[in-house]
Amino acid sequence: MIVCVCKSVSDRKIRASIAEGMDSFEELQFELGVALCCGKCEATVRDVMAQSGVCASRCGVEQREHVAPLTFYERQAA
Repeated sequence: MIVCVCKSVSDRKIRASIAEGMDSFEELQFELGVALCCGKCEATVRDVMAQSGVCASRCGVEQREHVAPLTFYERQAA
């Protein structure tokens, strides 16, 4: 799948780069150009890195253990 639309970088390309020895987000950013334009792909790139075993700490992606439940209120006319 395409991870970075701006630079047309796929998850396969990211995994191949990791297999070739790139082991930091900054290296992937420099070599592939990911997350340099709009930045929307950064979390997904970091997820691919974590899935590939490069970064056990999920490479800086925040992990929310406890998510508060949403409460919806009905709006009433005045």
